[in-house]
Amino acid sequence: MSQGVLVVGASGRMGQRLVALAPGAGLEVAFGVDADGPRLADLDAADLADVACVIDFSVQAQARATAAFCAARRLPLVLGTTGLTADDQAAVGDVAAHSPVVQAANFSVGVTALLDLVAEAARLLSGFDPELVEAHHRHKVDAPSGTALALAERVAAARGWALPEVARHGRHGLVGARAGAELGIHAVRGGSVVGEHRVLFLGDGEEVVLEHRALDRDIFARGALRAAAWAATPGRPPGRYGMGDVLRTP
Repeated sequence: MSQGVLVVGASGRMGQRLVALAPGAGLEVAFGVDADGPRLADLDAADLADVACVIDFSVQAQARATAAFCAARRLPLVLGTTGLTADDQAAVGDVAAHSPVVQAANFSVGVTALLDLVAEAARLLSGFDPELVEAHHRHKVDAPSGTALALAERVAAARGWALPEVARHGRHGLVGARAGAELGIHAVRGGSVVGEHRVLFLGDGEEVVLEHRALDRDIFARGALRAAAWAATPGRPPGRYGMGDVLRTP
């Protein structure tokens, strides 16, 4: 029997793909809610009888309401919204106290692997200068991307750096010679680029480049649906998880 999911932001670009691909992942969309209706507040207990997990890829302004909804009903949550505030994260923590929460800036399997590869490269290539370049479509409203920040955090942690102290978001003017502890982060916006992330380790006489290119949005939807099935597995302990946990744990 298919597990039921509730998709928040069902009419958005990601929401539509989640709804379309759910059956192939062994999931049934019990409800799709959106700002134009129906809304989360419109659902009653009877509507939620078949819901095993909530998936939200909508907007930052919705995240806290979704978290409160899940916390009150002890429903697992898969959250792909980026740009969350400290208060938003605290609300997500309320859900994780009683239910599994899978939260990631990027749900693709390839990016999940890239996060680990980047951290290992940062450790092994300690004398190389790291730089990060990301590109997205013209409609993306935040920069740098959540995935770029996640990659930057991995590099900084591997080097023992505090990211706010070493991040250089683009360069302009007489910035001086590059500091030893510095991580350039550059955002490109235009066209219909789904998502590209390149992490460069630049050494004397050699370079190592780790890159991921998203060719369509379905990779994110498939990953999120896989995470939803994982989170809804009976007996899954409550807590905050990432996509790496989904890939490593049956």
